[in-house]
Amino acid sequence: MSLIYPKESLSAYPAHLSPGYRSTVKRSPSKPLMIVPHTLSELTGPAFGHDAVQDGDADLTKQHKGEPLGERIIVHGHVFDEDKRPIPDTLVEIWQANACGRYVHNVDQHPAPLDPNFTGAGRTITDKKGYYKFITVKPGAYPWGNHHNAWRPNHIHFSVFGQSFLTRLVTQMYFPGDYLFPYDPIFNSVPDEKARARMISSFDLENTIPDWALCFRFDIVLRGREQTPLDTDKH
Repeated sequence: MSLIYPKESLSAYPAHLSPGYRSTVKRSPSKPLMIVPHTLSELTGPAFGHDAVQDGDADLTKQHKGEPLGERIIVHGHVFDEDKRPIPDTLVEIWQANACGRYVHNVDQHPAPLDPNFTGAGRTITDKKGYYKFITVKPGAYPWGNHHNAWRPNHIHFSVFGQSFLTRLVTQMYFPGDYLFPYDPIFNSVPDEKARARMISSFDLENTIPDWALCFRFDIVLRGREQTPLDTDKH
């Protein structure tokens, strides 16, 4: 995994300064960037321990005594490089709001109920074919105060690690047909329409389990012309 991307993939990057997304005004650089060479220690560590990931970490519906409220879903897919080769043994993490649109975080004061059976975080490691799978509940939309009547579309945050914490991609997975897409400055901060579409999962009827859970597919491409757009959202 690399942090250097070809020029043709730059449209997959959200703009550093997106005035509609207000917090970027304070976060975007106002002076030219300074390139600091990486040392061997920065490029090779620290690394996560594969044994720290437990079998139950990928099922967010079984992390507590009872099942969480909401629509149970399966989210799965593959992690690829720019040539669509699978990337095995890589750490994939997710975090999300509960079915009511509330995060388990003291900063989140959205007046929606917390679910005692849902923490909203999971992780897994891709298999030899670069495949991953999570079981969770569909997150709710929530207000975020960016502008008048601002609501975030339903989404799940994804983090994909390489062999060290410097080789990391963070993005968001959205759901097809969300009516909030036209009003969301974070989603629309990615300038290329095709790149934005790569952040939207696809409904997967074939892998939906009858009478139990709907399924959504979300493949992640780390580099190249079809790379999954990076995430600048801090909320």
